[in-house]
Amino acid sequence: MFYHYNKDSPGEVTMAVYASAQLSIHDRERYQKYVAGFMPILIKYGGRLLAADEKPEVLEGEWDRHKIVVLSFPDRDSWQRWAKSDEYQEIAKDRTISTSGAVLLVHGV
Repeated sequence: MFYHYNKDSPGEVTMAVYASAQLSIHDRERYQKYVAGFMPILIKYGGRLLAADEKPEVLEGEWDRHKIVVLSFPDRDSWQRWAKSDEYQEIAKDRTISTSGAVLLVHGV
């Protein structure tokens, strides 16, 4: 189990969440603009990049995307602060215009 202890509220334990994006990239230049601003904003809001792979090994089924990205956040609130932040929303425009695919939020167990 992946629990995080809330440093701002001693004794409070929260459960990690993971964001997974499975992307098809159709405008590489615009996507690279998004990538260039991504990490500082992710770190600022307590997120961690766990994986980013453009050649994942498909073990079962069909996979028709170009990239998978997996992020970790201490809890859903941290993820939401990041996702809704003005800084992320500004760069996310480049991702949504340059890619298609699914983004999932998965709660840890």
